[in-house]
Amino acid sequence: MHNFLWLHRYLLITLLFLVLPASGMGDTSPAEQSSSYRLGPDDVVKISIMAGGVEQKSNEMVVDGTGNITVPFIGKVMAQGLTLGELETAIIKPLEADFFVSPQVHLQIIGYHSLKFFISGAVKNPGKFELDFIPTIMDLIAKAGGVLPERGNLAYILRGQEIQGLTQDQIDTEITRTEPTKVDLIQLLDQGNMEENIRLKSGDTVYIPLGTQLDQSFTKVYVQGRVVKPGVFDFHPGMTALAACIMAGGFDKFAAPNRALIIRQGESSQEVINIDLDKVEKGRLPDVSLKPGDRIHIPESWL
Repeated sequence: MHNFLWLHRYLLITLLFLVLPASGMGDTSPAEQSSSYRLGPDDVVKISIMAGGVEQKSNEMVVDGTGNITVPFIGKVMAQGLTLGELETAIIKPLEADFFVSPQVHLQIIGYHSLKFFISGAVKNPGKFELDFIPTIMDLIAKAGGVLPERGNLAYILRGQEIQGLTQDQIDTEITRTEPTKVDLIQLLDQGNMEENIRLKSGDTVYIPLGTQLDQSFTKVYVQGRVVKPGVFDFHPGMTALAACIMAGGFDKFAAPNRALIIRQGESSQEVINIDLDKVEKGRLPDVSLKPGDRIHIPESWL
């Protein structure tokens, strides 16, 4: 059911991209990506050399492990790191100097084998994907068949790293060491916030832990202090401070809910939110929506 809802949202968002191409969501067309794409090993480029109105040579060239391609007439040319436009210029100069008058060179990428992306963890089909476009994280999740129902609330983007075959402890160590980019999957998949739909780079690995692994602080809320059953509870979208306290059995007889605190850890600092849950319970104040990892503290009454 979870995957069906996710796929439904994804299809709706995809349709929005099709009918609103000028909406400013930040996508680029395949043609735009091709013109700005920089070649890498194993990419396949088709070349057509024209001179005097006649095609002199048509060939397919592969970027080898040293970054070079073998061009008809002139031999090896460094291609790695160049766009198609830059490579055309690098080829035309020696052709014009030694072989033809006003030659024209047309290049087309027919194999993007250096565009490699990895996805691991709580998806249906983890592994390596060679694509002919630069995907967003949602694109790669879709290629992997969607997320599993038990996925966590965060995805980690590891730049230029491949973690297939590593143990969970090794993955944890690697994530701690490299401080990868984090994507809030609640915002992206459950709420459709496309600001979280980060465009990837070739060689990236997307790791989505299970809800019981690594990102527990981002799948739970904590209720402590003067409640009947202090503890850790599963976070779900829409959860509020009062609802979490009710899940913890409610306030005990020594509680001071009017001085409740929500402790929220940000990227670099801690935020403390004061909330009068006594007035919230009586309908005099609006409740506060929680975020994954929030800690609610109910202090003891002074009386």
